[in-house]
Amino acid sequence: MNLRLCLTFLVFQLSLATFAQTNESPADLVNPYVDSKNSRWFFFNTATRPFGMVNLSPDTDTGGAWGSGYRYESDSIKGLSHVHAWQLSGISVLPVSDVSLEGERNFASPFSHDTEIVKPGYHQLMLDRYDIKVELTSTLRTGFHRYTFPTDANQQVMIRLGGMLGPSNIIDGELSQVNNTTLTGYVINGSTIRRPNDTPIFFAIKLNREISEISGWSEDGVTSMLSEIRGKDSGALLTFDKSKEELLMKVGISYVSTEQAMLNLDTELAHWDFEKIRKESFEEWNSYLGRIKVEGATEKDRRRFYTDLFHALQGRRTISDVNGKYADLTSGTHLTKQIPLDDSGKPKFRHFNSDSFWGAQWTINTLWHLVYPEITEEFVNSMLRYYVDGGLIPRGPSGGNYTYVMTGASSTPFIVSAYQKGIRGFDIELAYEGLKKNHRPGGIMDKAGYEHKTSKGGGLSYYLKNGYVPSPNPEGTRFGFHQGGPSLTMDYAYQDWTLAQLAKALGDGAGEQEFLKRSGNYRNTFDTESGWMRPRNVEGIWKTPFDAYEYGAGFNEANGSQNTWFVPHDLEGLAELMGGKEKAIERLNISFQEAEKLGFTSGTSHSQETHPEYRRVPINYGNQPSIQTAFVFHKLGRPDLTQYWSRAVVKRVYSDLSPENGYNGDEDQGLMGSLAVLMKIGLFQMNGGTEADPAYQIGSPIFDKITIELNPKYYSGKEFIIKTEANSPSHVYVNSASWKNQTLGNFELSHSQITGGGELKLEMSEKP
Repeated sequence: MNLRLCLTFLVFQLSLATFAQTNESPADLVNPYVDSKNSRWFFFNTATRPFGMVNLSPDTDTGGAWGSGYRYESDSIKGLSHVHAWQLSGISVLPVSDVSLEGERNFASPFSHDTEIVKPGYHQLMLDRYDIKVELTSTLRTGFHRYTFPTDANQQVMIRLGGMLGPSNIIDGELSQVNNTTLTGYVINGSTIRRPNDTPIFFAIKLNREISEISGWSEDGVTSMLSEIRGKDSGALLTFDKSKEELLMKVGISYVSTEQAMLNLDTELAHWDFEKIRKESFEEWNSYLGRIKVEGATEKDRRRFYTDLFHALQGRRTISDVNGKYADLTSGTHLTKQIPLDDSGKPKFRHFNSDSFWGAQWTINTLWHLVYPEITEEFVNSMLRYYVDGGLIPRGPSGGNYTYVMTGASSTPFIVSAYQKGIRGFDIELAYEGLKKNHRPGGIMDKAGYEHKTSKGGGLSYYLKNGYVPSPNPEGTRFGFHQGGPSLTMDYAYQDWTLAQLAKALGDGAGEQEFLKRSGNYRNTFDTESGWMRPRNVEGIWKTPFDAYEYGAGFNEANGSQNTWFVPHDLEGLAELMGGKEKAIERLNISFQEAEKLGFTSGTSHSQETHPEYRRVPINYGNQPSIQTAFVFHKLGRPDLTQYWSRAVVKRVYSDLSPENGYNGDEDQGLMGSLAVLMKIGLFQMNGGTEADPAYQIGSPIFDKITIELNPKYYSGKEFIIKTEANSPSHVYVNSASWKNQTLGNFELSHSQITGGGELKLEMSEKP
């Protein structure tokens, strides 16, 4: 090729690159496949809206909460199910052709990624066994299916009403026919060790063509009687004529009743225009994702960024209906409750299903409260409904149940941070009342993980009496999971500090002193001889022998090295225990150097089996207990080390776009996605943003320009902009920072500064 042609080709390529960057849509850049080889039940979703009640996706694996749902390397589709939520599943369907109900009833079909399209709000694939094209999209509460059958194929749709589906054993189900195109029914999620009560999900189905025949099966065998199709091993087979190749199906769901499921369907999806809903779903995702606009870096970086943000918005689910009715199971009985309505007759907020807020102080506290404050407000109001209904503010509710997932009062920092940031569309006196109850005997701190019927696992009485939670539990019986004494002590101490900040803001001096005094209890589990947080029994004797790198030895989902740094409210006090800031910084830096050799994570469950040394990693960015550690340097006076190590973690842990990697551990419904977003834009809040006018620590953004659109209902500014100069993969250090053309010496901005709008300029360098 001659020089002129080369130059012409280069200009053309540059033009394409410019066009691609200026015209790329955030939703177009999302890659749902990321880490899907290792995904769990609620991880992979496509045909869903942000925080959707319906999470419609294909399932390749259906056994258990872990290793289930859509798994990239599995080769067969077992069903298309509508609920992929924390401890909940339901309504699995599958278009089929010429299947037999006798025998094994294996309806699974091979498929290929070559003929698959996955995007936010849409999923398309071919069921190769039947040569059926499947397309899926949804509204908030209704799944929309479009099936294209081969010419002259026997057209059928299977509906499963029982059997194992992800985290739940569907123990019962029933189907009723309203007319030739309409069905209603329910399935019941049997109780689990985490979700204590059987939980029904109701559904309504409408088809655009008449059903010509219904047959089915139960434990008693094959039947043509609809009333006999029910139970834990049951399902129905709908048959249609061959007059058209295309079949449309709408499936509305509700946790309340079939009538409510039909109301959700008719309200949100009164027409049959599949393309309209597909487009609206995509536009809604763009609207949410587009609140943060990033420029610069590589296309791969931008694709991964919006994939992270996608995860931050789709893991936690709506469980209330269009008219505000919701199911309350906090008492163990299925009750119907009503969310208050505004003057126009619409619900003031939604009710939610959610995994734990354990670790949320470093993730969604910062991301949601800044970028999606209206979502934060809804979640706080939802948690207060659980308090009104069941007497406790939850830490991980599931379909109206308490689950007591993880430890402590993890909702406290979330609510306190919201209030301190001016998000106040909720009853703060009610919230404070509920939070105080959670922090006192009889509250949620009393309960260890998944402890439903007793309150002996949390060790709160020992924390209050002795100043620490002993390990092992002096009661002598394992009442729940996650009973590691040092971890519980540090959880409680931090959460007490955050509640003290709310007490101060509300003028409750006695409450402030009560919880502030308790917040120093973390000191009682620090062993000056070993230099680590260390388990000690009820007599005060330290665990011997002690190995700071032994996973789970008194620490919840962590080891002593990882968990020692969990003092986000008093890092100077921790450094003092370690012999001063310089010694603390040196120790943490060495931990990062050692962790880098293992990729900064303990790896997937598979890598832990083949390489057990991964569990001995000093810092783990694949799970919550030590994801704040890169910013510990900042708080101890070394922001340059924060900048260096946060960039190194992002590059190694949160940059891959492959199905094999992505989060390298436990993503937990958007927590790690949120963390990745924050590290890539260079904003963090060590104490969860719980002090008055909370501070944001500035890290090392990977992009040239970041524009955050601010919600005018909550914040006075229009947008907050971060601009970096001379940024590159090697220029990780912030040489200087200026805010509104004024030098910013401490590399921090307050919440009021950011939400008032303005531009932060960072001059990057390859040297600190």
